[in-house]
Amino acid sequence: MKIMFVSSEVAPFIKTGGLGDVAGALPEALAAAGHDVRVFCPFYSAIGQNWRDQMTHLKNAYVQLGWRNQYCGIFCCEKGGVTYYFIDNEYYFARTQLYGEYDDAERFAYFSKAVLEILPDLDWKPDVIHCNDWQTALVPVYYNLMFAGRPDYANIKTVFTIHNIAFQGRYGRDVLEYVFGIDDAHFRSGFMEMDGDVNLMKAAILASGAVTTVSPSYAEEIQTPYYGHGLDSILRNNSYKLHGILNGIDMTAFDPATDPALAKHYTPSRMAGKKEDKADLLSLCGLEGDENTPVIGMIGRLTDQKGLDLVEAVLDDILQDDVRLIVLGKGDWRYEQMFLDAKRRHPDKISVSILFSGELANKIYAGSDLFLMPSKTEPCGLAQMIALRYGTIPIVRETGGLKDTVTAFVDYLGTGNGFTFFSYNAHDMLHVVREACEVYRYNPKAWKKLMKGGMETDFSWTKSAEKYVEVYQAI
Repeated sequence: MKIMFVSSEVAPFIKTGGLGDVAGALPEALAAAGHDVRVFCPFYSAIGQNWRDQMTHLKNAYVQLGWRNQYCGIFCCEKGGVTYYFIDNEYYFARTQLYGEYDDAERFAYFSKAVLEILPDLDWKPDVIHCNDWQTALVPVYYNLMFAGRPDYANIKTVFTIHNIAFQGRYGRDVLEYVFGIDDAHFRSGFMEMDGDVNLMKAAILASGAVTTVSPSYAEEIQTPYYGHGLDSILRNNSYKLHGILNGIDMTAFDPATDPALAKHYTPSRMAGKKEDKADLLSLCGLEGDENTPVIGMIGRLTDQKGLDLVEAVLDDILQDDVRLIVLGKGDWRYEQMFLDAKRRHPDKISVSILFSGELANKIYAGSDLFLMPSKTEPCGLAQMIALRYGTIPIVRETGGLKDTVTAFVDYLGTGNGFTFFSYNAHDMLHVVREACEVYRYNPKAWKKLMKGGMETDFSWTKSAEKYVEVYQAI
């Protein structure tokens, strides 16, 4: 099968979060299964010279966007059995950041139109075009309105993946004709209109042959008003083409048996090295603790969505106990200050690093005993799967992908792989944190079983890729 994968970011070339990880890993898993996979991404100025040196300039073209006729350079490279194409236009992509520019609507409309326009130049016709989030939502729209009737484009199917429904690409009505070059009739018909605005995600849901999202539970949740951010009724009406497919992780990159960031490697059958990694982490963070002192790790964006208002409510209660808390991340000033203030109050119990560091993150995954992730919403989440891969037991709220990957430990049944709570309540979370610490201290046999089970779980992309292929074939 010929699969065209379109994303506004792709690891390892350029990424800001989980979308980049998916766009880097899923195409390689599809290629490993024997499919012809080609990935399309903007050629941002932030892409490193090491990658630029590996690229070939194929040709130049021009893309009609509204009344503009814009230059389009096409660069190409291959990696992991996948061909990558980069769309070059310095006016749109030589910016200091990937997102958050005043003209994001125009920038990503140009990208969406360009990836379709250049297909004849590549002498390649996909069977399926797989688009991701609002930045590429116009691809299925443009295809249906402007390309489907052309002989070179006939019978291509489209799939649209929702990674985070909170970001939908909503803009004023005036952008439709002036910027996108789409007739206002499609606003008046309701196809591209929602609550008086142009809504790109809504249009992509309606235009695509299939819609996927990044976990089965999130697929159910976004059909409800609380989680749907206004699109719940659209998704309920299109539930027949909605599929929840769990993301995977790179099992090679996150492997405690080979991870170069770790002080000591370990495996499910030889876990002694994890104790040394715990000691190394505590030393690095300027903390002390013995084997009976549970270390709780937290890694990620410091925002409301991650449930940090729950942590705020009971942080001092958690730190009154004999625990160590190690935090890594950046985000809202409120939560950065919350953790820094806690560090001043409890200097011997908490370490706070307001930054992003892949190396430190891996040290925390390996050196912690527990991993706290009490998200308000979590489409999929990778951190809890990575933690399990390192034998670190997650404490999560039962939502989205967290619910699909972490089940509550029940000692007498010998079931579960972590600790969970359902209600969005700080004291429910506190109770579960204390329960997890009790099991860690007083039930070493059960704890070893939890660690071993987590490390042996297959969170690879292979299963997910198979499910995506089923969706492609179905349409």
